[in-house]
Amino acid sequence: MLCTLLALGSTTAWAQQYSYVFLNTNPDKEELPKNEVDSLQKYHLENIQKLASEDKLLVAGPFEGGGGIFIMNTNSTKEAKKWIATDPAIAANRYRIEVLPWTPRVGGACQIDSNAEFVTYTFVRYNTLITKFNVQQAPILFKQHDDYIDQIVAAGNVVSEGVFSNSDGGVLILNGEVEPQVIMNDPSVQNGIIVPEIKKIWVGKGSFCE
Repeated sequence: MLCTLLALGSTTAWAQQYSYVFLNTNPDKEELPKNEVDSLQKYHLENIQKLASEDKLLVAGPFEGGGGIFIMNTNSTKEAKKWIATDPAIAANRYRIEVLPWTPRVGGACQIDSNAEFVTYTFVRYNTLITKFNVQQAPILFKQHDDYIDQIVAAGNVVSEGVFSNSDGGVLILNGEVEPQVIMNDPSVQNGIIVPEIKKIWVGKGSFCE
């Protein structure tokens, strides 16, 4: 249902924090008649435009295969949840929502022109998996992960990179097609403390301040 491609709002600063919203497709969503689904979609898109005009929603883009992201102009997840509660598709439980405080280290959330070109990026979400078997090694493994990310950034293909608070992982967005092995060669991925999800995202060029 998230078929809009949008990035509106203010430019980022290095110390700026936002709220990342994952709109995960809900496999248990109620089956609805097509006219009701179409109506939800219509009001979903209208609400996106409304939140953007209020400078609450900075970036929105869909994943290939369903779901998508919002980047909200607040570091308060409570406030972000309040803002997105006006979305009828969310209220109708069409998505499983995750809201995480996010600090960009490369790129950010930038305003783009309404006529901006829309592009496809490789989107990597890093999920942490801390267990009793790796908790003592966690600081070393996370440092290895950061060092590996620095190598990828140095290669010049990274559009955006940032971390979620409280060791909840982060995101890495890269230009075009990326060989999965590039992501899987990360020492912390190989050690199992970080689990990557690799997807394609559609968004307006410049949305991440690239």
